[in-house]
Amino acid sequence: MKKVLVIGYVWPEPNSSAAGTHMMSLLRAFRAENWQVEFASPAQKTEHMVDLSEDGITTQVIALNCSSFDEYVQAYNPDIVMFDRFMMEEQFGWRVDKYCPNALKILDTEDLQCLRNSRHEAHKAGREFSHSDLHSDIAKREIAAILRSDISLIISHYEMQLLNDVFKVDSALLHHLPFLVDLQHIPTSTKAFAKRKHFMTIGNFRHAPNWDAVLYLQQIWPLIRKQLPDAELHIYGSYPPPKATALNNPKTGFLIKGWADDAYQVMEDARVCLSP
Repeated sequence: MKKVLVIGYVWPEPNSSAAGTHMMSLLRAFRAENWQVEFASPAQKTEHMVDLSEDGITTQVIALNCSSFDEYVQAYNPDIVMFDRFMMEEQFGWRVDKYCPNALKILDTEDLQCLRNSRHEAHKAGREFSHSDLHSDIAKREIAAILRSDISLIISHYEMQLLNDVFKVDSALLHHLPFLVDLQHIPTSTKAFAKRKHFMTIGNFRHAPNWDAVLYLQQIWPLIRKQLPDAELHIYGSYPPPKATALNNPKTGFLIKGWADDAYQVMEDARVCLSP
């Protein structure tokens, strides 16, 4: 039986973020191969984290910048190590190289962090993103992690092309792996349009692009409301900060709902999902 060690940047929260859903898909894919899977993370545990033991996955709390990881990884002796985002490869990759030199190293990029950061900087400056924005310290760190890994999982064709054309990364080091969809759990029927109401959007408030989206929706909502005076915009997402809840305005129908117990249900109840 192969042994897999996944080193997580955060504990998986599939009901909070797309990243959490994607991570659970990968973990379950490993388990479907009848591999032994352990998830380790230095992050603090959270109220919305999933119980991995229900999927037969063991867990381990690890520490940053501590030799205790060396003893731990030697004892576990994994065949495969997957790093959740380049920051975890930076922290633990060299230790894996030293104590488990034969382990296959996989980097799960989630999104390219350098691309996300570059777009964010361009957005803050009020201009269009360009490839010159990518020449950053974050890009150097992330590309270095990709080059140190045996294979990196890339979520979009756009990112694959960017890595090939701009950063000249060998295609042999990259594997295109978009979101995995469980076709058996896709509903065959949903509410009719006439039985739905209002607008909605959903996204973890700790993810900067989601907060930018809320601010943009605040700008355009009066234009929609002018045409549809009774419409409401329901804004869902885990971990809404005070600056978000302060935007809640029942008079204008701009409603900060926060955590959704069932994301599928709140989407089915709405007529339109706004996703700038």
